[in-house]
Amino acid sequence: MPKTPPVVAARQSTNLVTSMWAALLATVLMILLVWSQATQARGLPDFTELVEDNAGAVVNISTTSAAPESTSRLQNLPFDERQLEQMPEFFQDFFRGPGSGNSEGGRAQPRQSMGSGFIVSRDGYVLTNNHVVEGADEIIVRLNDRRELPARLIGTDPRSDMAVLKIETGDDLPVVQVGKSKDLKVGEWVFAIGSPFGFDYTVTAGIVSALGRSLPSENYVPFIQTDVAINPGNSGGPLFNMDGDVIGINSQIYTRSGGFMGVSFAIPIDDAMSVFRQIRDNGSVSRGWLGVLIQEVNRDLAESFGLKRPRGALVAEVLGGSPAEAAGLQSGDIVLAYDGEELQLSSELPPMVGRTPIGELARLTVLRGGNEMSIDVKIGQLPDERGAQTQSPATPGDSSSPLFGLSVEPLPASMTDAQGISVGVLVADVQGGPAFDAGIRPNDVITEIDRKAVTSVADFRNIAGNLADDRAVPVRIVRQGRALYLVMKP
Repeated sequence: MPKTPPVVAARQSTNLVTSMWAALLATVLMILLVWSQATQARGLPDFTELVEDNAGAVVNISTTSAAPESTSRLQNLPFDERQLEQMPEFFQDFFRGPGSGNSEGGRAQPRQSMGSGFIVSRDGYVLTNNHVVEGADEIIVRLNDRRELPARLIGTDPRSDMAVLKIETGDDLPVVQVGKSKDLKVGEWVFAIGSPFGFDYTVTAGIVSALGRSLPSENYVPFIQTDVAINPGNSGGPLFNMDGDVIGINSQIYTRSGGFMGVSFAIPIDDAMSVFRQIRDNGSVSRGWLGVLIQEVNRDLAESFGLKRPRGALVAEVLGGSPAEAAGLQSGDIVLAYDGEELQLSSELPPMVGRTPIGELARLTVLRGGNEMSIDVKIGQLPDERGAQTQSPATPGDSSSPLFGLSVEPLPASMTDAQGISVGVLVADVQGGPAFDAGIRPNDVITEIDRKAVTSVADFRNIAGNLADDRAVPVRIVRQGRALYLVMKP
């Protein structure tokens, strides 16, 4: 039998090894592909079991109330006048048009609206939004098993837009698991169950977009911002995390069209449960009160007050008779920390104060005159109503010659009587220049420049005339009854 030449044998051996390596590489690539696909599948959340476990505790809420003649055509619609006004004009005209709900004889028909809610106790306490049940004569709660029960309104808190209802069934009811909104992280998955436009038990999902949002309508609630699709009818419904715990109550949306635009806001459940317990136990809600008007510290203000970076809450005004006044807080102070918790944004301060028990001491870390100091404040109770102040028209007077583009005149007696401003000068005219760039406008009252009190036109000219031209200075003004710090760069 002939022998295989050594060169041929070596070539065959090399080919065999190469084939083995190729097969091994193909196997590894196949395993990696399968593992990658499995990993991607695992990375996408599955809401099916979460929805099955929690839908039973979510309820649909419908209300009926007497309507004025002008809104009688909105009967039998799954939303109210307030929600209709958020919709495009075409839909407003359609739903308000002739024949869309007029009763016989032209009499006004009951007004109906719809929202969502959820059960938090087995004896029938239900949480929802205040605006869902506001002004309602009758409230009906529909359960997941299609039972419809009349609900009793236990109490409301318009400031946080919350309402507490009670239903009676004689049986234990399914309840949600209440979580902790303080543990939320931006970017984590959340989902909502509600009745948008009357479509019961609709599930939508998204992520937490931001935390601690302060809205113009209410700065005592640190809203959770999400991109979960929320529409009229979702209001009052629960926002869940991936553990199936309720971490918020869907409350508001930002919209230009009347529908979802990717920005939704929910009341944190920590705050909501505090409100619920107070309403259930006391019938009303009490919040802590400091008694200051604050504003954000921007880059220019930080520079003018000697801060290395913008942070904290700038005290623009200390209200008379407030806990802040009693403790010695002053306008121009910057609150850097509250009870040891540092403030990055001014919007973080009101919720902290609001959650503090009435009568408890709170320690504020304050920047004053470039130095940090601690001030203890005994927290008071937030008043239900605060009187509004209006700006009185300016009266003619002798103006100073322009300085930094400003013409000022003595503060008229009518303004001191109407607004309680004891010192300052009235801005009569603003021409181009540093004052205009800073945002100072006619009819503003200047009370401070560079932390020095302005009590007269002479004071104004003396202080302003001696300002250095190489640094920004804070200027305190009062505009329409509200104090505000601006930054002027001479």
